[in-house]
Amino acid sequence: MKLNKLWLMAVAVLGFTACEKVADLPLYNNGVAPVLSASTTAVAPPASDSLKPVITFSWTDPAYATDTARVKYTIEIDSAGRNFSKAVSKVLIGTKSTTFLAKDFNNILLGFGFNFGTAYDVDVRLTSSYNNNNERMVGNTIKLKATPYKVPPKVPLPTTGRLFITGNATDFDWTNPDPMPAVRELTRIEETKWAGIFHLSGGGNFLILRQAGNWDDKYAVADKNAVGLANGGGFGFKLGDDFPANVKDGEGWYRLELDFQTGNFKQTKVANPLPETLFTTGDATNSSWTNSPPSDQEFTGVTNGVFDITTSLKAGGYLKFLSNNGNWAPQFGGNSATGGTLGANYGSGGDPDAIPIATTGSYKINVNFITGKYTVTKL
Repeated sequence: MKLNKLWLMAVAVLGFTACEKVADLPLYNNGVAPVLSASTTAVAPPASDSLKPVITFSWTDPAYATDTARVKYTIEIDSAGRNFSKAVSKVLIGTKSTTFLAKDFNNILLGFGFNFGTAYDVDVRLTSSYNNNNERMVGNTIKLKATPYKVPPKVPLPTTGRLFITGNATDFDWTNPDPMPAVRELTRIEETKWAGIFHLSGGGNFLILRQAGNWDDKYAVADKNAVGLANGGGFGFKLGDDFPANVKDGEGWYRLELDFQTGNFKQTKVANPLPETLFTTGDATNSSWTNSPPSDQEFTGVTNGVFDITTSLKAGGYLKFLSNNGNWAPQFGGNSATGGTLGANYGSGGDPDAIPIATTGSYKINVNFITGKYTVTKL
């Protein structure tokens, strides 16, 4: 009987407990998108201010249900119009502002490929989230005008102002004559960039010399077997290994470009070979339209892919260029009397325009296959 009483008491307690009301779980409100602002919308510091603050970003509290010291913020900076597809990011925790020094912001701009002294449109936005990246809130986008300043090149420029190629990946093998043929001298296309178009054999190597006949003053790479280096990468002065030719795409014609500002080179396969010779033709010349121009209508090679000629031309006539004496293709031309983009037909397309000549006289003509431009200047 005593046992039954204990059992009934236990049931009563359980029943009371089961009926006890449980308090509601706490409700946490969603955060709100932070509002980003900037101390300026124009960033153009001089190089002398490289260590000074150049721009400060600040933003409002996204009001998450957590300690503000644990909120994560990501600032993204990108060239305008790319929807932040190649953005540079900066992550911060628990702070609602950040400042960039001029040198740091300048490096970001140069990383986008911006030219010195040119103003570009730049987009900046802020994303907030919990520390574990949950509940991301994308804020507004700020638009800036940003101008990078000039910094010293990563690799010292050649003191000679000239660069030459040698190596068994080229058609010239490991030879180093002085003087060097014009076709072996890279063309300076910008203050800190040289380029040339060469026939390269996969598996071979090459070096870049700054003085013909001198093996000591060379530009090279640290390790030619580094992964991906055959397509391009870092180079420097008097490093210990040869440049590797592009083995991925095999033997063929390649545009080789060295950027001393960034310290990188690249090799890009091109569809058409570089002309070895070049001639004028057309009724503006003394020999009219012929695919076999006389020797006095042949250009002189200046550097790789660059040709010059000084010649007499007639008013009312037209002018084109041929790279293979005796054939109409390849042929080159343009629609401007003074110069512009070089049109081409290598044998499978339409012919380019003929260049008009308005005044009889002596002219200097420059054709640059590295930049794809030509100029016609009356002397």
